Amino acid sequence: MFYWVWFRDLLERKSTIWLLFFINLFGTIYGFIWYWPQLIQTPWGLWIFVPDSPTASLFFTIVLFGYLLGKRWKLIEALSAITLFKYGIWAVVMIFLTGLSGGSINWTSYMLVLSHLGMAAQALLFSKYFTFGWKHLMIVAIWTITNDIMDYSLGIFPMLYSGLHPYLGYIYGFTVSLSFISLLLFYRLVVKRAKFSSVA
Repeated sequence: MFYWVWFRDLLERKSTIWLLFFINLFGTIYGFIWYWPQLIQTPWGLWIFVPDSPTASLFFTIVLFGYLLGKRWKLIEALSAITLFKYGIWAVVMIFLTGLSGGSINWTSYMLVLSHLGMAAQALLFSKYFTFGWKHLMIVAIWTITNDIMDYSLGIFPMLYSGLHPYLGYIYGFTVSLSFISLLLFYRLVVKRAKFSSVA
């Protein structure tokens, strides 16, 4: 219990928020650079659907900046929570599937595993502080499912090892399922918790 109180206090310090802000900002920039080869091959009107992970970390960077200013943007909180967790887990699973299917796993792969696990962890750790409601979650649900449909119907999903392409149907199903799992998880962690708190 003491360690949790200490950790929560650490998480709420302005210095910690600044540190996480810069980590996520630089991670977002790196992510957009990583996606650049795919972006330049994609019609610009579809760009918003392409860089999934850096867009998620961008949302969270904005949330952290809001916290530093003493402001809360609930829709951005909801977007960051769902997408951080979803794409954090998705990327880790895809990297390990790449290794299992004969693809190359190197130090960059392990760096990406750690960074994406960090994305998912941030979403869980900050769920205690998120204040978004049911309507925000519904908007995010529309966005995430639309993104999934666009990715796999138009072939603009994140670049995958060629050995995984025969299984795109299964990956599509996994991605949509992960969207629903993420939405349900943060409904319980944030929206439902707020309902019980207001009743209490």
